[in-house]
Amino acid sequence: MAQNDNVKGLKVTLIIFAVIMFVYGFGFLFVPGILFKLIGGNPVEFGWLRWSGGVIIALGIGALMVYNNPEKQGIFVTSMALAILFGGLGMLYSWIMQEFSAAIWFIALSTCLALVLSGLLWWARGQAKGIL
Repeated sequence: MAQNDNVKGLKVTLIIFAVIMFVYGFGFLFVPGILFKLIGGNPVEFGWLRWSGGVIIALGIGALMVYNNPEKQGIFVTSMALAILFGGLGMLYSWIMQEFSAAIWFIALSTCLALVLSGLLWWARGQAKGIL
């Protein structure tokens, strides 16, 4: 019973991760112009955003695949926890150093989401280590 609860925490975290990846990925891949108008950032070549949007969507798909079969998927969970941690730390650094031209709410939201999501992934990974 306890193992099922531990896997449930991992699965909930993977769904949260997938949803966030799909939201950001969709924005960057399909509507980068609308996204940049919304956040008020400096213009950028949309090709760079579309590329990252595709990668982000792929991570969301990977999270759904692990959700369906989490056994022995510790490498994926660890990789995603590291990726979102490093992304969050990078955004935090840009925020602190005032390197960000867009609306402050966007960098704050993105930074907090990334760091909280990383913490959730590390926690869920620890809880489900018996199957990972």
